[in-house]
Amino acid sequence: MKAIVIDRYGDKEELQEREVPTPAPQAHQVLVKVAATSINPIDWKLREGYLKQMMDWEFPIILGWDVAGTISEIGSEVTDWKVGDEVFARPETTRFGTYAEFTLVDDHLLARKPASISWEEAASVPLAGLTAWQALFTHGELTKGEKVLIHAGAGGVGMFAIQFAKQAGAYVMTTASERNHELLASLGADRMIDYRTTRFEDELSDVDVVFDTMGGDVQKNSFKVLKQHTGRIISIVSDFDEDLVKKYDVTAKNIWLDPNGQQLQEIADLLEQKKVRAVVGATFPFSRKGLYDAHALSETHHAVGKIAISFS
Repeated sequence: MKAIVIDRYGDKEELQEREVPTPAPQAHQVLVKVAATSINPIDWKLREGYLKQMMDWEFPIILGWDVAGTISEIGSEVTDWKVGDEVFARPETTRFGTYAEFTLVDDHLLARKPASISWEEAASVPLAGLTAWQALFTHGELTKGEKVLIHAGAGGVGMFAIQFAKQAGAYVMTTASERNHELLASLGADRMIDYRTTRFEDELSDVDVVFDTMGGDVQKNSFKVLKQHTGRIISIVSDFDEDLVKKYDVTAKNIWLDPNGQQLQEIADLLEQKKVRAVVGATFPFSRKGLYDAHALSETHHAVGKIAISFS
């Protein structure tokens, strides 16, 4: 099968196209013929070597941890899925990712692809959608009527977080450049703050949950807007200054995504019911150049929505 691999850490030039053996599923795995994948910051952060202490893998490495496609083979113990099923998933984080014509997925991580959305839209959901879901609900314990601040609402994770929070009955605030305000309002944001002209910490107070996707000063200033004692700040980028946590007396968690097929199926149901939508801002073909260009766009931090890779 064709795959895009890296043989060492480095810049986008390290992405190489290669023929590699097609993997065979183990007892509780399925082999998925990939129709689409998508780009996440973890892809190029790992490519550049930032995560090598956490994931000390042998080369070559196939990046990519989102997949939408059709099951082409099932393991001996798989009972809930069959060849031909259209699925999507956030597979386990291994060195055999989804920048390939076929990929393996553990059967408990699969969800049924909503018939009403495209392959590219489906592939844009798992990693970003599950990250937003777990940040808000598993860790943030967001409930109806609470106020939530979602940083970088126009990003892939932020757009899902806005929609999930709105579905849960929260009052949703987000930071984003003014050009994206109309789109984010259509996704359910109640209040948009242009981070280029306005300091959110001067405008907001008594926020129940902050979802930090930025780190740095954004994270530090977020403590100022949280409700004392009961406020929760959830980050997907960095650990916290413990002195700030104590000073403001809030709950602070730095989280790492846990792949979860059951939660992904809940998201799939919302997509099927059109209560939530996937926003794909750009699509590139599955090729060395396509992945190179997709990484370049992701690295700008200014992509709107998700970046998809199409295999058709």
